Amino acid sequence: MNRRNKMMKNSNWRKILLGSAALLTLSGCSSSGGDDSMDSGTAGGGSSDSTGAGEQVTLKIPVYDRGVEGVPNVTDNYWTDYVQENFGNPNNITVEYVAINRSDVMTDYALLASSQDLPTILMEYDYPKLSQWANEGYLATFDMEEFKEAAPKYFEQMDAEGQMAFTEMNGETHFVLGNRPNWSNGFNFQQFYRKDWLEEVGYDEYPKTYSEWVDAMTKIQDAGLADHPAGGTMIPSQGADLPWIFMDFPINEEEWASYISAVIPALGFDANKALLERENNHYNLGFTDPEYYLTDTASAQAKFANGESFVFGSYISNTMDWLISFYENNPEAELGIVPAAEVDEEAGTSAVYMADNPFGMIVGFSSLATDDEIQAAWKYLDWIADEDNLKIMQWGVEGENYTINEETALPESVVDYEGDKKQGYNNNIDYWCIVTASRVVGDLEDQISAVSPKGLPQEFNEEILAITNRKSELYKEAYAVNFPSFSVPIEAEVEYSGSLTETYKELRDKLVMADPSEFESLYEEYAQQFHDAGFREIVEERLQAYKDGNSTRLLEVE
Repeated sequence: MNRRNKMMKNSNWRKILLGSAALLTLSGCSSSGGDDSMDSGTAGGGSSDSTGAGEQVTLKIPVYDRGVEGVPNVTDNYWTDYVQENFGNPNNITVEYVAINRSDVMTDYALLASSQDLPTILMEYDYPKLSQWANEGYLATFDMEEFKEAAPKYFEQMDAEGQMAFTEMNGETHFVLGNRPNWSNGFNFQQFYRKDWLEEVGYDEYPKTYSEWVDAMTKIQDAGLADHPAGGTMIPSQGADLPWIFMDFPINEEEWASYISAVIPALGFDANKALLERENNHYNLGFTDPEYYLTDTASAQAKFANGESFVFGSYISNTMDWLISFYENNPEAELGIVPAAEVDEEAGTSAVYMADNPFGMIVGFSSLATDDEIQAAWKYLDWIADEDNLKIMQWGVEGENYTINEETALPESVVDYEGDKKQGYNNNIDYWCIVTASRVVGDLEDQISAVSPKGLPQEFNEEILAITNRKSELYKEAYAVNFPSFSVPIEAEVEYSGSLTETYKELRDKLVMADPSEFESLYEEYAQQFHDAGFREIVEERLQAYKDGNSTRLLEVE
């Protein structure tokens, strides 16, 4: 096996290393300099085994550092020691976890690449990020048959989920993929709203139409419950303003492939225009916090917990500190869960919703890694995919991290556990997400109960179940849409995405805060500016890839 067939010219790698530090985003990486190239070729089937009495192999595994208080050190805790003792030591492998800033993933990986210190495993949920890594030479290619032999459990899961179509780029195998249970009707992210406020202003359920929602927000303001009930946050650095409900239905597949992205918002797309016009309306009605552009997610979360806004969305888990704070600060309050969108003919919106991709974590292997290191990575994937190992990493130790419910015979997490075996964020998800995106136990109701908030004055299982079932119905009506994925690199996206993301944030804020009478003309002006800055090339490349058969298609109803 030869892993030294260079897929990227030395001069190209030097160009990346010598790039400006300002480009340490999706657009590339930077360094003070360097002449070494990043070798990339075919991995797998190394000449020596990493088990037994052979040389010690170091396996570097990324783990998200989310900056969450109250969780153990992400690279040094009981569970990292557990992996070393139960996987590393028996296989003569030294396991090192590498902290990756969850809010700035691409910069961290770019810095590691520029210092020739990439972890053995590279992984992310967003396909465009892995595509960029493959395009920039970060990832080794490999033989899937060799991976199958080395990691049969992981391969079997991937094959059973029909994920092989996503493993290749430019005709070569770059990726393996984790599982994503309930991908078409996922329930891990929910929006919480002030049900008590709605009742106080005359609504006994969440508004069904946009006009009712505007009326409710106005009445909440007039009642003095909140000055700016819609709250608001600054736009995130990557992926935002997804205009699902504003897209014409049925969805035009060419438009979907051209404009819908987890990386770059589509300024100039009709659905984006409709979305921003609504945001402009919210701002000028005072529903949106006038300082939203200075408000990060943590600040918006704190404002909701302090009783200053009507709604806030978050991934759910058994322990949600900000919800605990909410009830402490607002002991008489009652929350609800925002239902799935419905068709609103008056407002011209549909019931389209964002489904997940039919895969979870996308996993690649460093082109700098030795054959033995990649073999160690494959061995690790198969170890954690083992049913018993996955269970203990997800649930912990019975009697400490979880108990067994006598009625259902199913495990239930101990939400206030503070012992030495305390798990990391969201039940250790950042360690086992490489295999699956969520814990699965029992039927759908059991699965929701397993991840829903516990220890609060309210329980949300029934509402979440109702929303999940409604999504299942909408899926059958073709309202589920996810991101397109491309089996070829979108070169213009790599080149322009960093600068365009910053440009979009600036132009978006101007549009949101504009006088409504000027919105139309400003939108056309800014859309032209955005297209001229590189977005036109991205759209053209994406459309061509779609026409060439190098992209996924809209979800087909089963």
